[in-house]
Amino acid sequence: MSADGISGKLAEDIKHVLDAPIRAGETVRYTVVGLKNGDVPPRRVAAKILATSLALVMIGALLFPIYWIFLASLSGSGGSLYSSSGIRLWPKNPSPDAYLWVLGGMEIPSLEVGISLLGYEIALNTPGISTTVDCAKYGGCSNFPRFLWNSLTVAIPTVILTMCIVVPAAYALSRRKFIFRSKILYGYVLFTQVGSGLGVAALIALYATFVQVGLDNSKLALSAYYAATAVPFNTWLLKTYMDNIPTSYEEAAMMDGASSWRIVWEIILPLSKAGLATVLVFSFLAGWTEFIVAQLLLSADKYTLPVGLYSLVGKYSTPWARFSAFALTFATPVMLVYLFVQRYIESGLSFGGMEG
Repeated sequence: MSADGISGKLAEDIKHVLDAPIRAGETVRYTVVGLKNGDVPPRRVAAKILATSLALVMIGALLFPIYWIFLASLSGSGGSLYSSSGIRLWPKNPSPDAYLWVLGGMEIPSLEVGISLLGYEIALNTPGISTTVDCAKYGGCSNFPRFLWNSLTVAIPTVILTMCIVVPAAYALSRRKFIFRSKILYGYVLFTQVGSGLGVAALIALYATFVQVGLDNSKLALSAYYAATAVPFNTWLLKTYMDNIPTSYEEAAMMDGASSWRIVWEIILPLSKAGLATVLVFSFLAGWTEFIVAQLLLSADKYTLPVGLYSLVGKYSTPWARFSAFALTFATPVMLVYLFVQRYIESGLSFGGMEG
């Protein structure tokens, strides 16, 4: 997908989110008018209200732990829902100090982003972020900016390495017939199923191998390991997605004289964008959220965000307010990425799963 296509989809998603209240208001207005005119049965409206209420209750129950963590991040001592004066749904004296401690010292330069919208080219300058927090007030700020940089320099190479292997492998397994093809497919299925069972043994062997070759403190080597673990499942996922693309499209392009590379670039990949987006997000999460191997292989100055979060846990006490603020800040980018690409993930998983 081209940069213009990506920016157009991003602008469409932002517009869709901003228009949500307007669409909800139009639905309510249509329902009220329909009730007055008798076009909408009251029983149907009552059923929808009941279903919506039950859904909101379920969502509230699922999101309550996140809300509790948010409350802890706003309390000075990282308190809980319960206090000496009873149960509170909001801290008595909320304070943003934990977030200021997490983000203190962070500097993000301003970037210029071009968006093609309704035939017009719009240039937007993202605001630069430079926190002016007095870290001495908090006994020093967190190492969140350094952990964030380490996570980015691990997750981005993981995505690049994974895509470079998964895309050609999935296309070859989906569209080409070659010797040992079925054996390789069985091998992919095997690696997606037995990895957890060999976890401890593989971890010991991994550490010994990395130490012997001198890669026990290399972020690039860690990215290569994450990519290797992400390849089997994501290759199978993208392969099953490509299986559902009609071969008639390729045959028509070949009749027009298109080369194999052009067919892949202009037909297969654009039609696989939902599957590609799914693979991209899964491979990014593999490098962004993994904890055990990163803690095992990296030194303190190269810790990623999950390991940095764990380092806040003390032997005798834990600063729960700072821990909660760190956790929510760490999880926010993942949540935003998923919100913008969820339709690609859902379509990629559902469409890719039509064939076994």
